[in-house]
Amino acid sequence: MINRLHYLVALVAVSIGVAPAAAQSTEQLGDYRGARESVHPDWFKQSFLDLEVDIADAAAEGRRLTLYFWQPGCPYCAELIENNFGQKDIGETMRSRFDVIAINMWGDREVVQVGGRQFTEKTLAAALRVNYTPTLMFFDEQGAVALRLDGYIPPEQFRVAMDYAAGMHQPGESYREYVAAKAPSPASGTLHAEDFFSQPPHDLSAIAAAGDGPVAVYFEQHQCDQCDNLHDKVLKDPATRELARRFHSIQLDMWSDTPVTTPDGTSTTARAWAAELGLTYAPSIVFFDRQGEEVMRIDGLLRTFHVQSVFDYVLEEAYVEQPSFQRYISARADRLREEGVDVDIWSY
Repeated sequence: MINRLHYLVALVAVSIGVAPAAAQSTEQLGDYRGARESVHPDWFKQSFLDLEVDIADAAAEGRRLTLYFWQPGCPYCAELIENNFGQKDIGETMRSRFDVIAINMWGDREVVQVGGRQFTEKTLAAALRVNYTPTLMFFDEQGAVALRLDGYIPPEQFRVAMDYAAGMHQPGESYREYVAAKAPSPASGTLHAEDFFSQPPHDLSAIAAAGDGPVAVYFEQHQCDQCDNLHDKVLKDPATRELARRFHSIQLDMWSDTPVTTPDGTSTTARAWAAELGLTYAPSIVFFDRQGEEVMRIDGLLRTFHVQSVFDYVLEEAYVEQPSFQRYISARADRLREEGVDVDIWSY
């Protein structure tokens, strides 16, 4: 009975995305730090979660519907609420242009999705392949997704995203084109060099043909604060570097015309490939398996623990058996703590 109780406690804790306190053991558990709770603003919409109705109601008031996927203890969610929505101009813009509905990615409330399909919060998150929290989905007045943001992005980039999601762009203009027009990439400066980056020419089709993967493609740009953080903080960590070295890695300036052959054999440029992949955030890292198929990407701000978790997820091919990345990282945190390793999900 005791073992079953411990199992149930652990299962419930993992299901809400929080590292559980393990059963008593003679071994010393590592600490678990960095979780942050946040209070949703009172201007978030209280909804019965019939999304077609919510879209119509928002349109009638001159706004658009936004789904905000979150989970308890998520420090990136807290950063969005406190650092983004807490800034006066961002908070006022979100409140005036969007009806925001919070969706707990582990929740059991019933949701009627567009088209009459029924889900719970957690099955909707799974169906939409929500890998990161926060994930924001902005819908237009017809119920189409105007913009999706997977993961946290800082306020400066978020302001551009809000304007695009509200429809303040030219007809047919992609989000990438809009971002480039609003904040063109500076041409000066140099990219960060790493000794595990392969040198050009970049032919990823040969790597895929040989099964010499997995592959990590770092899309970066000049004069990029978050690129600085990736290299100067995350990749400086010895454990992170050890994982990074196990990939065949290349670095591309995402706004350049550097030639590259993609895993499927297409000859293109860094700029064109980034556009095809829909990348707008620097740095972004796109991961491909040994057969050259994309399996994961990082295209938002992540700190050390989560970057390491993505690396491990791809290297172990854990996505084959565990399609939920969030469940994987909860189990990974538990495993590390059982080994006596401290886990800090928010530090560099």
